[in-house]
Amino acid sequence: MRLTRHFMYKRIASAFENPISGKILGISELDDIGFLIDKNRSEITTTTYPEIDMQNLPFEEDTFDYVVSDQVIEHVENPIKAVQESHRILKEGGIAIHTTCFINQYHPSPKDFWRFSPDALRFLCRDFREIIQCEGWGNKVTVLLCFLGDRFRAMEIPEKKFSVRNLIARFNQKRYPITTWIIAKK
Repeated sequence: MRLTRHFMYKRIASAFENPISGKILGISELDDIGFLIDKNRSEITTTTYPEIDMQNLPFEEDTFDYVVSDQVIEHVENPIKAVQESHRILKEGGIAIHTTCFINQYHPSPKDFWRFSPDALRFLCRDFREIIQCEGWGNKVTVLLCFLGDRFRAMEIPEKKFSVRNLIARFNQKRYPITTWIIAKK
């Protein structure tokens, strides 16, 4: 896993006893977060933003058990509508996982509109019945490393707990969130 997502993905995984399964919509690629999914027990639909507009999803109401958008909502013009759409297409009791960024350089794909604190994510998901997890990760060292270049941002993190890279990736100073995420239940 990469430096900027290591802690976040571990925390998201900790919210579930087992890998998630069922009817799953991945908005953008699920490559990085795919370890969270039991592929043998799931029907996975993958879309790519902006080809499929997260603000106007072409799916019926109450279709999916899970909606996963990984680093997408900062790129949509209307993030409130995008999150409402994820809520609309979830079955009752379904779960949305939205990851995004807070302290990050400009990165148009095709555009880059927003940055979200955990408070902003809670606001966006206010129509959900329950917030399972809403956090951020970052620290002064990684903020500096990220602004030194993409080489550091994409640095792979070894699982050895006492490697310097692993220690940096696990250290969290809540005042410096590079990545933020929310897990919300409909």
